[in-house]
Amino acid sequence: MVFSESISVRELPLFPLPELVLFPGRHLPLHIFEFRYRIMMNTILQSDRRFGVLMLDPSTGKPAQFGCCAEILHYQRLPDDRMKILTLGQQRFRVIRYVREKPYRVGLVEWVEDKPTDQDLTPLATDVDRLLRDVVRLSAKLTSQDIDIPDNIPNLPTELSYWVASNLYGVALEQQSLLEMEDTGERLEREVEILTSTRNHLAARTALKDVLE
Repeated sequence: MVFSESISVRELPLFPLPELVLFPGRHLPLHIFEFRYRIMMNTILQSDRRFGVLMLDPSTGKPAQFGCCAEILHYQRLPDDRMKILTLGQQRFRVIRYVREKPYRVGLVEWVEDKPTDQDLTPLATDVDRLLRDVVRLSAKLTSQDIDIPDNIPNLPTELSYWVASNLYGVALEQQSLLEMEDTGERLEREVEILTSTRNHLAARTALKDVLE
């Protein structure tokens, strides 16, 4: 099988991270200190500044098959050739096979895009946005803190689905599942379920707090 003729397939240096899932359009700061990854970053900086981020499964210790390409936006060299870098998530990808394992992993990957759809996703996106604001409002009330809704929440359904997925905390496997979905509507529907459950839980806790006070 020949992959080189397809522009959707390329070799990509891979950077596995424990329980961290990167999504398109999201920033990821990294502190590079391991020798093999210092080599990797120095190599990347001489090319197109892109590498793949894969979540390490906490139960198996193995990297996921799906990940997100990161592009280095800024970097700062520290003593001992350590680096601080700021990256931005780009396209999603699937690892077809590993080209080599040392000194760092390099994989042959294919880019992954959501499937085109004729479905009007605006109502689903509106539901997600509304539920998100409910969750923030209830969280603020429960913690007696001022929590502002960010100004940069995307309006477009696909970008919104990535933004919401990237802001779920403590549920890396759920985030990985959302990253691997190739249907924007399916991703938004799952986020409606997650946010509805979160909102209901917060509403119950808030009501109990009101009674006790």
